[in-house]
Amino acid sequence: MKGNTWFINMAASICMVAVHGVAFASDAALNFAAPSSSYYTGDIRSYVLASADSDTALGQSKLAASVAPAEFEPPLWTTSNAHKYLGLGTLAMVVATVLAPKPGECEKGPCPAVVDTSGPHKTFGQAAATLAAATAVSGFMFHWNDIHMEDGWTDPDNLHALLGTAGALLMMAAVNSAPAGGHAGEGMLGGIAMGAAIKITW
Repeated sequence: MKGNTWFINMAASICMVAVHGVAFASDAALNFAAPSSSYYTGDIRSYVLASADSDTALGQSKLAASVAPAEFEPPLWTTSNAHKYLGLGTLAMVVATVLAPKPGECEKGPCPAVVDTSGPHKTFGQAAATLAAATAVSGFMFHWNDIHMEDGWTDPDNLHALLGTAGALLMMAAVNSAPAGGHAGEGMLGGIAMGAAIKITW
């Protein structure tokens, strides 16, 4: 048994020496000589770096162009826009009421029951008063935080709320008192107040 172990150890040692010699021989075959000066210029490294930098910058600019964010477009319908559209609709109805043919007004005393007050003037006037009320309510609902009494009535937001509310009340009073004489003045004054309120914050 001892003889076999010794033989195995000797064989393993010889194999290791042989492998070491082969590895050393392959290492010796490598050529570590410097490259010929005819194949090397000092500008190569700087040229490669400059080329790499320009390529990187070009790639980054193309990437930035491809992922450029789209221009912001505010939505057409928001709570603030709803209030604005109601106000503009009110002014349009005021103009339509003024331009529409008017039935006869009862300047002296109450109107007789036979007076026909129907027609576009009445329809537009009621629409204007309804839109004015909706404008005022939406303004208080959506812009309540913009109203600060400590800033005084000269503050644009406070003045806008005051004139808009006054205009809506005057237009509703004009519709309520029509067709009696004098309601036209109330309606026109209410329309002017509403227009001034819109102009302040436009």
